[in-house]
Amino acid sequence: MKVGRWGTKKLHEKWLSFTLKQKIKTIAAMVILIVALSIIFNIVILDFALNGFNQILEDNSKCHDYQAAMEEETMAFKNYVKDRSDESKILFETACARTERSVSELPFDYERVGNERYSITWSIRNGYENYSRWRDLFLLGKDENGFSITQYINELYRIYRMQDYLSDYGKRLVQSTLREGSDAYHTKVPILYRFPVIILVLAVLSISGTFYVSRMMHRDMVVPVVRLACISRKIAGNDFSNEDVEVENQDEIGELVRAFNKMKHSTNQYITTLKEKNEMADLLHKEEIEKMEIEKRLDATKLELLKNQINPHFLFNTLNMISCMAKLEDAGTTERMIECLGNLFRYNLKTPESEVLLKKELQVVSDYMYLQQMRFGSRLHYDIQCLADSSRIMIPTFTLQPLVENAVMHGISKKEEGGSIRIRIWEKDQKIIISIADTGVGMSEESLGELREALAAHSTSRVGIGAGNIYQRIHRMYDGGDFQIYSRQGCGTAVLLTIPVRL
Repeated sequence: MKVGRWGTKKLHEKWLSFTLKQKIKTIAAMVILIVALSIIFNIVILDFALNGFNQILEDNSKCHDYQAAMEEETMAFKNYVKDRSDESKILFETACARTERSVSELPFDYERVGNERYSITWSIRNGYENYSRWRDLFLLGKDENGFSITQYINELYRIYRMQDYLSDYGKRLVQSTLREGSDAYHTKVPILYRFPVIILVLAVLSISGTFYVSRMMHRDMVVPVVRLACISRKIAGNDFSNEDVEVENQDEIGELVRAFNKMKHSTNQYITTLKEKNEMADLLHKEEIEKMEIEKRLDATKLELLKNQINPHFLFNTLNMISCMAKLEDAGTTERMIECLGNLFRYNLKTPESEVLLKKELQVVSDYMYLQQMRFGSRLHYDIQCLADSSRIMIPTFTLQPLVENAVMHGISKKEEGGSIRIRIWEKDQKIIISIADTGVGMSEESLGELREALAAHSTSRVGIGAGNIYQRIHRMYDGGDFQIYSRQGCGTAVLLTIPVRL
């Protein structure tokens, strides 16, 4: 018992030292070995049973074939002697050929058939050879030389006696073959009766081995994984109170369990630290919000202060007076410029809404472009095409004019021959698409990449207040809003705005 337990313990330790790949290979090898042994054992049984009995049946069949062929030849010979017709001759020759073939096929291996059958077969072969010679001579002598009646009858009965001799030996051969087959059958039957017991023993051993390996797999592989899955579900519910999983494995399962235990403790510590940091962050966030509110109020106060530095009524009244004087002096261009400038000031100083009609934004752009055309003359051209209903669509305030201004200042003005600005507006899938493109100097791929990164990082110091402000407002005000910029050095720049329709 102690030796058996010691062997089992050593086997278990060896199993624990295997890697997961080696364990799978071992199990697969055992299964293949069991299947291979089963197949080989079945083949041995079938070969033992079928090959021996098949040989007996085959020998019996050949002996019976010879006996039947000899009887058929005897009948065919008698008919041919009585009637020398072509038909009886053909039947006789066919019977002779069958007998010769059956004689040649008789088992004639001394080591296999034994002394008695070998002697009988040897007598049949020699006897049939002598019989064939006398039979053919008889038939030839009758046809060519002729016999007297006495000679004819003597020769004929001699052939009959030889036929009877060969038939008797055929019967003796059949009896001897049947007797030997029966003896062989009775010899093999007891062995066949032992095969079920052998199969049962092998099956019990195979099942026991498979059960033992399955038990080790369940204990050393399945149980740890199930335990890990259970603890993982509790950890997902923020429960770290479970004890560590303990295994003896030295394979990947053991490494996984030990790494999982370390990860559990690290995660618990990390979550504890994170909670503390979150509490501190919440306090800092509250302070930051309060600080932002104060800054927002300060910015609003500064803006109001800047607006109040110029009396809007005084500004508008003065511009209207200058416009009237220009009209009286018949200075139409001056009157239009003053009117456009007044519209721009009025829009900038008296538009508190976050959204305005697209029609109003387009009017501001037209006034701004008129003033810029007066400045740049034939160097500047612009075109506005609106395919959407501008009288019902709302867009963010101060959206188009700053972008057009950027196109003029950073694109067209830096190009000696000037250029053109094209504004295209259309509606698609409940969204307004606005394209503002210029044929100015454009920018390199490197500068374009830096500009896009600055827009995404909300860095107004690198992209300017106008474009950065519009980028942020579109993304904050609209779910699905977009601001894209494209440029190629020497060709120009295009800005593409996507704004969901709000009716």
